[in-house]
Amino acid sequence: MKLVFDVASFYYLPQYLPVAEELRRRGVASRFLLHADAADPLLPAARAQLSAAGHGSEVVGHGDAALAWYREQAPDWIVFGNDCRYLDRLPPATRSALLYHGIGVKACYYDAPLARFTVRFSEGAFRTAELQRLYPEGRFVDVGFAKLDPLLDGRPYAEAFDLRAAGLDPARPTVLYAPTFYPSSIECLSRHWPAELADVNVLVKPHLLTWTSQKYAAQRQRLDAWRRLPNVHVAEPAAFSLLPFMAVADVLVSEASSAIFEFAALDRPVVWCDFYRLRWSYRGPLRYRHERRMDQTIHGFRDVGAHAARARDLPAVVRRELQDPQGHAAGRARCTAELIGCTDGHASVRVADYLLGTSSR
Repeated sequence: MKLVFDVASFYYLPQYLPVAEELRRRGVASRFLLHADAADPLLPAARAQLSAAGHGSEVVGHGDAALAWYREQAPDWIVFGNDCRYLDRLPPATRSALLYHGIGVKACYYDAPLARFTVRFSEGAFRTAELQRLYPEGRFVDVGFAKLDPLLDGRPYAEAFDLRAAGLDPARPTVLYAPTFYPSSIECLSRHWPAELADVNVLVKPHLLTWTSQKYAAQRQRLDAWRRLPNVHVAEPAAFSLLPFMAVADVLVSEASSAIFEFAALDRPVVWCDFYRLRWSYRGPLRYRHERRMDQTIHGFRDVGAHAARARDLPAVVRRELQDPQGHAAGRARCTAELIGCTDGHASVRVADYLLGTSSR
């Protein structure tokens, strides 16, 4: 079988890798097609990570270069992490699967083009039912969230972040701040806010686009200020996966983002930032643009954790969650059941079963 993972963005890799590993255990070698310029400074790191995991990779440019490669190679399956604008131009015998790259909190999660794949793997009963209601002709299979399998399958996780090597104290509690790129809370926080948690390790794992997009230079200035503080580690751009940092964190902080629900699925507390910076074109009377961009059903899951209404409230809210980690356990369990689904660590097994034709679904 010829099976390819389509890597339009490097941050899709953490979702793909558990599935590729499960396929390899069954004797199926996957290939990763990386959409990148040869001069991309992160390309060597991406290829090195894939090579270290035992997976082959190919590199194509942007635009229609990937389509030309697929027409030449004619794979049996292509696994995508997001929309594919040339889906209808793939080889006739090639089947397509969508393994969405996150727990969608934006309205685009429900876009019609995402229902056109041969199959879309979905996460949890709520999302699966919503997708099937919107697109009754689509094929949706609830598998769970494959990215989390390495932290849920009961096996030792060898890639956990090394706090001591980063100059931090493993005996202290650890907070993981994992902001998204837009709308982001980064610029709302002061240059010194981690100093208010001086007895706590603060890991900062920004979204990859915070590093790579010219629009977010002000966010990078904040990161540069925080990394100078003794209790802070800011993850480098080539740290594509959040999992190593989740493995050692006691609390996660983010906005309405996939990271919130991913961490809650580990039954650990989260702090949801209700503050964030909007572009001028989204403020005041134009704020409806932001509301339209977000998935409004996500507000029904606000009980997943504690909330920080203002930036200055964040340290105190974090401390409360560290002191009472079970305070929002019931909300976490409900949200996980509906947005993540089964957390047995075998989502990648179910994906592999389907791709290899051994699933009863």
